[in-house]
Amino acid sequence: MTAPYEIHRGTSPVILAFPHTGTDVPPGIADRLNDNGRILADTDWHIHRLYDGLLDDVTTVRATFHRYVIDANRDPEGVSLYPGQNTTGLVPETDFDGKPIWKDGQAPDEADIAARLRDFHAPYHAALAAEIERVRANHGVAILYDCHSIRSHIPFLFEGKLPDFNIGTDMGKTCDGAIEQATLTVVEAAQGYDSVLNGRFKGGWTTRHYGRPETGVHAIQMELAQSTHLQTETPPFAYDSAKADRLRIHLKDILVRIEQIAPGLKR
Repeated sequence: MTAPYEIHRGTSPVILAFPHTGTDVPPGIADRLNDNGRILADTDWHIHRLYDGLLDDVTTVRATFHRYVIDANRDPEGVSLYPGQNTTGLVPETDFDGKPIWKDGQAPDEADIAARLRDFHAPYHAALAAEIERVRANHGVAILYDCHSIRSHIPFLFEGKLPDFNIGTDMGKTCDGAIEQATLTVVEAAQGYDSVLNGRFKGGWTTRHYGRPETGVHAIQMELAQSTHLQTETPPFAYDSAKADRLRIHLKDILVRIEQIAPGLKR
């Protein structure tokens, strides 16, 4: 079986997390997906490629398994991030359009979910937590930047078009205001793009779980509309190098700025 995560250890105070770029689905699980589920449409397509090389010697932690196996950015207790709103759970039963992804009678049961927590979710977060602690020990501070993307139009989840840059800090709770402001400064000045702070996406479980500024650990989520870097938001979800190169300029600016802020955040 493929290892549930990949790590690159760097010396920067910034850590990039990629919970949703993995496409590995073990055969025993893949066999239970229906034709719709096998498309793996809700992947954060090419996001690790998009961020590759933007910040020198940055630590990265990437889940290799697909979110249909188990969602690495959901509370292991299954508590909803957005009560009262449409969303997908710890082990999704539907895709982002509300359509079933499992064959009839093949949806995961409680025993399946417990096994996937043990084999995938827990190892990924143990690795991420260890890297956060290592970076904090080295720098006196750690900044976790959680990397995401999603289709720009998903009526099941939100109305209209999603902004290009969606910054989530759980209403300012998960990071120092200087990190939030530095990110806002870049995206608001980025010509041809729109943005929002704590809009539909306010930071997932990863951001909310680890972001504890009072302990020296800061976390921020960036949810990008996939229209900013894909040729189309439908299969085969191909990477658009020209779009991506324009976007990477602004992403690099964000990462460099928050790295420069880090020394001033030491407690």
